[in-house]
Amino acid sequence: MVTADGTPWHYLDTAATAQKPRAVIDAMARALGDNYATVHRGVYTRSAEMTLAYEAARRTVAHFIGGHEDELVFTRGATEAINLVAQTWGRATLKPGDRILLSQAEHHSNIVPWQMVAAEVGAQIDVCPLTHDHRIDLDAAEAMLTEAHKLVALGHVSNVTGALLDAPRAAAIAHKVGAKLLLDGCQSAPHMGVDVEALACDFYVFSAHKLYGPTGIGALWAKAELLAGMPPYQGGGAMIDRVTFAQTTYASGPQRFEAGTPAITEAIAFAAAADYVRNLGPHNIHAHEQGLVARLRRELGAMNDVTLFGPDDSAGIVSFAIDDIHPHDLGTILDESNVAIRAGHHCAQPLMDYLGVPATARASFGLYSSEADVDALLAGIARTRKIFGRG
Repeated sequence: MVTADGTPWHYLDTAATAQKPRAVIDAMARALGDNYATVHRGVYTRSAEMTLAYEAARRTVAHFIGGHEDELVFTRGATEAINLVAQTWGRATLKPGDRILLSQAEHHSNIVPWQMVAAEVGAQIDVCPLTHDHRIDLDAAEAMLTEAHKLVALGHVSNVTGALLDAPRAAAIAHKVGAKLLLDGCQSAPHMGVDVEALACDFYVFSAHKLYGPTGIGALWAKAELLAGMPPYQGGGAMIDRVTFAQTTYASGPQRFEAGTPAITEAIAFAAAADYVRNLGPHNIHAHEQGLVARLRRELGAMNDVTLFGPDDSAGIVSFAIDDIHPHDLGTILDESNVAIRAGHHCAQPLMDYLGVPATARASFGLYSSEADVDALLAGIARTRKIFGRG
């Protein structure tokens, strides 16, 4: 990658949002331009064609994670997808005395919606601890789970440490007590092959912009029988069957949760991104990123003033701290050398508290990342250490 003046730019913040390939940009440009029309309403040709393209996008995105089109709802992102489950399935299912199990590693988007619905219905939240290498401790989770637990909601891959959850085991121990499993797949869908059937989860959420697609759109996958029992939580056009002042009936399937004019062009670009990643091969992308992770962890691990977080096989993410150098200072100095990392709490303040740090520096890789990016990061860290007198 290069800056506007043609100098190299080393982008190491893919866990926050991914850069977009030309195929995605072109797909969205066509949808906004020559092909544009509304969906589901028009009887004219272009509207009918756009409707077919929009529903084909749903099918493509669903198949990308091993699901079916009647199981996939387009949302504004993974955050809205989790809120949708909380405000529909959660409000309809949870009652006083029920329990929800989260983990210490969760993103705020997989904490706050459950706090809100728990406060409303009188449910309680339990927090699963982590192992020594910052994985979700499923042994502890199994010991904590009871028949009072109705939901287990966990990150499939931590956005801070890159730790991968053993999702099939998480599903098995959740289902053993009759609980449902929701997986936050924001950091897994872009980095590895995902098959929701093999994962055995009940809900899976992810966002397009981390999958090399556009912002403003994501997806909720849910088992068809669960979707069928979930009431809508937004009303308006497109999600209805028939409206009268006496009674309104709702559309079936995913459309019941997509009130109003949908993100048409974004959905088409989302599908283009899914196709792009599928054609490259998620396993190939994962292997490429794992090589970069291994090298960076090895280099950082040799520095006696660096603390590494997460397991050695973290998925595309390396989170670390340098003694007496705040991550924000490191990020600012790295930016002077055109190296972009993320510094902060990464929307995971409970995890920062657990780790005993105010923030971490996070380098995260994508399919476009290279050894040159690692070289530039290491050179920037060396420069920063000299500036701070650490030699």
